Amino acid sequence: PVAFMIVISSKKVMSRIHEKTMKYRIDCIDGIQEGLETLRDLRSYNMTEKYSEGLEKKIKAVEKHAIVAEFANAVFVCSAQMILKLGIGTVAVVGSSLLVKGEITVLTFFMFLLVVTRMYEPLQIALQNLAAIISLDANCNRMDEILSHEEQSGSDNLDNNGYDITFDHVAFSYKSEEQVLSDVSFTAKQGEITALIGPSGGGKTTVARLAARFWDNDKGKITVGGMNVADVDPEKLLSLYSIVFQDVTLFNNTVMENIRIGRKDATDEEVMAAARLAHCEDFVEKMPDKWNSMIGENGSELSGGERQRISIARAFLKDAPIILMDEATASLDVDNESLIQESIAKLIQNKTVLIIAHRMRTVDGVDKIVVLKDGKVAETGSPEELKKANGIYKHMAEMQLCSEKWKY
Repeated sequence: PVAFMIVISSKKVMSRIHEKTMKYRIDCIDGIQEGLETLRDLRSYNMTEKYSEGLEKKIKAVEKHAIVAEFANAVFVCSAQMILKLGIGTVAVVGSSLLVKGEITVLTFFMFLLVVTRMYEPLQIALQNLAAIISLDANCNRMDEILSHEEQSGSDNLDNNGYDITFDHVAFSYKSEEQVLSDVSFTAKQGEITALIGPSGGGKTTVARLAARFWDNDKGKITVGGMNVADVDPEKLLSLYSIVFQDVTLFNNTVMENIRIGRKDATDEEVMAAARLAHCEDFVEKMPDKWNSMIGENGSELSGGERQRISIARAFLKDAPIILMDEATASLDVDNESLIQESIAKLIQNKTVLIIAHRMRTVDGVDKIVVLKDGKVAETGSPEELKKANGIYKHMAEMQLCSEKWKY
């Protein structure tokens, strides 16, 4: 009992030590990942050596605290095992004394010695396992943070009437102290293109992702055809959306399978038809295995424009009634941008289209512009109306025009 109490009493101390060790491990892993992702930038600015020095300190910190954790664990476990081993010695001493006095027989004495040697070995293993369980407490707590995270849920029935997206006094914050949207109200109508523009950090991307329920808003209501998106299962809701993000995520698979992400049951012919609409055949036909060519991790074998076209091909393949685009043509050259915009014009017919734009020429032909600033709707209207209003939109358009005329 004394040995087990020593190990159990180590729980608080070991938990604190392992939590600190876990923190250093996470910092080290984050540093390694960051270094790999930013290697090109580090080398271009001659920062590789300095960054490596900082990373080495993180690795040393992990090593140091791992030793501290092992040493602390050994102090408790070894102390407990010493007391446990003392039990064997105690049996031998007491048994010898009783044997000399003639109170027990030799057979009884050897029987007790045999039993005690067999009994203490599993108890010693049990002590080690108990210490291992205590040391796993920090890992389990970290896993619980993920497993106990609140899950989004909702109905599997879609009872929307049309596909108008309405934001009604919506507020949202990623953390309680970081308010991103404070009061956003507008309607993106079906059959129209609604553009979200405004200064960086105004909440444009957040609005688009709230519309698809990537997160739940804190206040207000978001509806699609009168249906509250917060009441619908996220997977079911996303069946209504085709999304093209500015940062494209691709998989280490073939061109065909990367486009098929848009609709997993699509035939090869349907995949290639969608790819042609996005003008992917221009580069696919030049690849060694054409449509079955591997594109590397996150499309490392492709250029930025080619990766963007695959993303747009996915949207063509899914052909959902609502389209969200985050500067979808930003990585394309002028010729391909014109071709893609022609294809997108076919894709968006009679659909609800919400685009995030930073270039004013992208929004010249839209039906409605919503200007976001500091988490609020600052202006709304058609491009012509906002140009006459002499507000943020007109200022942004004029500034971009000046930048285009600028020469070295």
